[in-house]
Amino acid sequence: MKIVDLTKPIKYNKQDPWFMRVRIKHKTHKNSRWLIRILGLPFRLFPKNFMGWADDTIKKMGVHSTTHIDAPWHYSPVVNGKRAKTIDEIPLEWCFGEGLVIDMTHKDDFDPITVRDIQDFLLQNQLEIRKDMIVLIRTGRDRFNGTKDFHKKGTGMSAEATEWLIDQGVKVMGIDAWGWDLPLPYMIEQAKKTNDPELFWEAHLVGERKEYCHIEQLVNLGALPFTGFKVAVFPMKIVGASGAPARVVAIFDEKQ
Repeated sequence: MKIVDLTKPIKYNKQDPWFMRVRIKHKTHKNSRWLIRILGLPFRLFPKNFMGWADDTIKKMGVHSTTHIDAPWHYSPVVNGKRAKTIDEIPLEWCFGEGLVIDMTHKDDFDPITVRDIQDFLLQNQLEIRKDMIVLIRTGRDRFNGTKDFHKKGTGMSAEATEWLIDQGVKVMGIDAWGWDLPLPYMIEQAKKTNDPELFWEAHLVGERKEYCHIEQLVNLGALPFTGFKVAVFPMKIVGASGAPARVVAIFDEKQ
């Protein structure tokens, strides 16, 4: 068995936009020695060579700041008239399944991924999407991960392509770009330029009508074959949250 990590490291990076920056306080082993003493254990009874324990505190990290999976609640409070699921409510069965990579690295920045793009890729590579697959969209934009312009670059999913995947029985899908839609600043610019209220966040807002989850900020999709592997994407169980960081991995048999 081989496991490929599809998750970006969680660490402070000054190049990240302010709304993505993670801050972690690392506490050394010595920090805990006085805590143990205050709790009542005399220094003379400390185990020999006991240095204390290391500890860490996440001082700041949004649930969407790193590789994460979005719950239906992120897109809208309701899905087709019913209350949307928060991240702790999504079935874990959705989070493990047969994987499929769709290569869209040829798409230019700001050129949305369409149903035709996906269907052409599947036809050319003699692939098919089956119910409960976890579909991963490779754009190659993970190469900008950790740079100040990461959220400004890339292609993204159209509403029609998102809905089409859902209609094939896909509950969880993911992308290696900053977001699922076209880049956020570009969407804002185009909505203002065209005065069209239907442009902004169109792919996310499919979730108002149809239930699904997507993963954002994946990495290393280029290390995977198109098929022949499983995907595990188990989110942190944060009650009531719109999404959660997840350790996303691809699992496949080296004998294949």
